[in-house]
Amino acid sequence: MKTRDKILLSSLELFNERGERNITTNHIAAHLAISPGNLYYHFRNKSDIIYEIFQEYENLVDYYLDIPEDRAITLEDLTFYLESVFDGLWSYRFFHRDLEYLLDSDPRLRRDYREFTNRCLAAINRIFGKLAEAGIIEPQPEELRSAMSLNVWLVITNWMAFLKTAHASEESASLTLTELKQGIYQVLTLEIPYLTPEYRERVMVLREKYRPVLPEAAPA
Repeated sequence: MKTRDKILLSSLELFNERGERNITTNHIAAHLAISPGNLYYHFRNKSDIIYEIFQEYENLVDYYLDIPEDRAITLEDLTFYLESVFDGLWSYRFFHRDLEYLLDSDPRLRRDYREFTNRCLAAINRIFGKLAEAGIIEPQPEELRSAMSLNVWLVITNWMAFLKTAHASEESASLTLTELKQGIYQVLTLEIPYLTPEYRERVMVLREKYRPVLPEAAPA
């Protein structure tokens, strides 16, 4: 593996484990047992590393949300989309843990994330359209489909923040991939009012696989 790729991989690992704000370029260089100068040969600063990691992330999500146009969509496709998107969230979880700060820190990232969001919203909208064509949900007017797409995007991108606050009272609590994927339950819940009778039971069974188990409230 090339040094540049090692820097990106190690940076992602450290950012996910310890938080981006707690990691400096010196930490990354020490983790790789290379000199800071060697790191700066490949990247001018930490912002450049983060920006390139984000480009990897958006390319991955764009690939996951490549909607087939030559056939009907299936529930298996829907499961794949949801699982894949939440897998991507997990693999790049540092980014969504501190999204506002990162976007404020880099105009390039802010611009690209806005375009990325618009592409994702358009892809989710197409998925809803294909679900309607397949008879899984009832057809919806464009205005409602756009609103549904935005609601799904908000659940996906904010589920991690919700889990952080829900677990805030537990000193040793740490997020797991299983907990993150419980956000799929919330996404499928948004679709319940629009399911056709033929598919309702199957979607409800699928949804149940992701039912969240939230921490119990502490006794007063």
